[in-house]
Amino acid sequence: MDVELRASDDDRNRVVAELHRHTAAGRLTLDEFSDRAGAVWTARTLGDLAALTRDLPALSDPAVGSDTVGHGRRELLMLFAAAAITLLLLGGFLAITR
Repeated sequence: MDVELRASDDDRNRVVAELHRHTAAGRLTLDEFSDRAGAVWTARTLGDLAALTRDLPALSDPAVGSDTVGHGRRELLMLFAAAAITLLLLGGFLAITR
């Protein structure tokens, strides 16, 4: 990464999201988050942005976590569908046997 390259708004948004995840994990206080997030919007280069997260550990890709959440939702949907089908079959069986 060339630290002298100008930062884009996408770069700034990415850093703010990273700072937010570190705050949620308890690594930054709300005051620290506020100070750093403010500095993100005045940063001009990628080096300026990197300096704001230099003391924080690298985070896993957020897309990986969202896939895990999506997988859990699919499992829950399948469980719900199985329960609904079971109830329909039981209702049909009770209707036939009466």
